[in-house]
Amino acid sequence: MAQRNFFQNKVALITGGSRGLGLQIARELCAHGAKVSLLARNAEELASAKDHLQRFNSEVLTAECDLTQTASIQSAVQQTLQRFGQIDILINNAGIIEVGPLEHLQFKDFDRNLRLHFWAPYILFLLVTPQMRAKGGGRIVNISSIGGRIGVPHLAAYCASKFALAGFSDAIRSELARDKIYVTTVTPGLMRTGSHVHAQFKGDHHAEYKWFRSSLKLPLASISVERAARKIVRACRRGKPVLVMPFSTYLAIAATAVFPNLSARVMKLINRALPERVSQEGDTAKSGLAITAAK
Repeated sequence: MAQRNFFQNKVALITGGSRGLGLQIARELCAHGAKVSLLARNAEELASAKDHLQRFNSEVLTAECDLTQTASIQSAVQQTLQRFGQIDILINNAGIIEVGPLEHLQFKDFDRNLRLHFWAPYILFLLVTPQMRAKGGGRIVNISSIGGRIGVPHLAAYCASKFALAGFSDAIRSELARDKIYVTTVTPGLMRTGSHVHAQFKGDHHAEYKWFRSSLKLPLASISVERAARKIVRACRRGKPVLVMPFSTYLAIAATAVFPNLSARVMKLINRALPERVSQEGDTAKSGLAITAAK
């Protein structure tokens, strides 16, 4: 199962593959001889990602895809199968981060997070697993988050959707194993991917951006995107059920499980230190990039 050339000529479909962790995973896979299909919404970023991967002499397909729309997902999968004839590996990596007090979050925020973090992976599961079964097996990697194991204040919509993905991923693992389809649930903590620039902020925009950006710099609490990608690809190859990284994330999850009431009190204290809700203008989301540009 863990043979050295496992990825040679395998086809991997990667959501959110145009930048950040998704692109780094694509680099690792291409370096091991895989063919990749990258799904993302931004055509320019997809083109840049494809150019970036040319050095590996691997086949790369890019597909513009709005993962909140079922028809767009179906089209991307069809393009991938028409080009490569198979999908051996599905990596559900695409994600958004929306930060802000609960009072400023709306139904559409929860709906968007669930569509991207849960429904898109579920629809891809429906579309991809039949042909995996037919060819004798495959790999599914669902990239959740520490926010899918621990509820974090000011990240309610994000956590709700990541909890859904983690639960679904863990639940289907044993059922798919009989078909030699191995499911890996990845639970990363903080990653140095530049996510604070692309995140969306509500409430006191500058204050929310400041605390979120600062959290990414906590010592021993974050992991580089390069190291994370290597670990994910290794876990995928081995068919590893669960990957938690870095070690500090494992400790935080374990502490929450063993001392749930104490953890709840700690979260209340953390919430008191976070920015308070503001006027109605806080209902409008601003990206980290827009906030830094306005300074």
